[in-house]
Amino acid sequence: MKQLLLVAHAPSENTRLMAEAVLRGANHADIEAVQCRWLTPLNATPEDLLGCDAIILGTTENLGYMSGALKDFFDRCYYPCLAQTEALPCALYVRAGHDGTGTCRAVETICTGLRWRWIQPPLVCRGDWDHVFLQQCETLGMTMAAGLDVGIY
Repeated sequence: MKQLLLVAHAPSENTRLMAEAVLRGANHADIEAVQCRWLTPLNATPEDLLGCDAIILGTTENLGYMSGALKDFFDRCYYPCLAQTEALPCALYVRAGHDGTGTCRAVETICTGLRWRWIQPPLVCRGDWDHVFLQQCETLGMTMAAGLDVGIY
């Protein structure tokens, strides 16, 4: 069974719904050989990262940057995992009140340093809340899990 790790900061009801949508997509009935679990960035450890086959990161846009919780995750996991997670399939979604550019750039820079492999460009859910964000997050989860399931990633 392949392991998909969702590390997502969800400080509000809407961001919690987004993380749950990713899980719903990743746990689609047609996906048989992938197990997905969600950890908050403050609870995720280097061992969790080393034990996964792919990762989806979720964050809010905070002052044009990633959440402090996601930054803390990277601070704790970067060096312990650097040499052991090369080519890890990864994806990112951002709940952005503005444009999400700085947030994406910051996360992409760290993931590039880790030599992770992007499965798609970041999903940036911009502006006022829209329920379409949930469908987009569900599709992201399903895309990553399906790719793992059939061996693409």
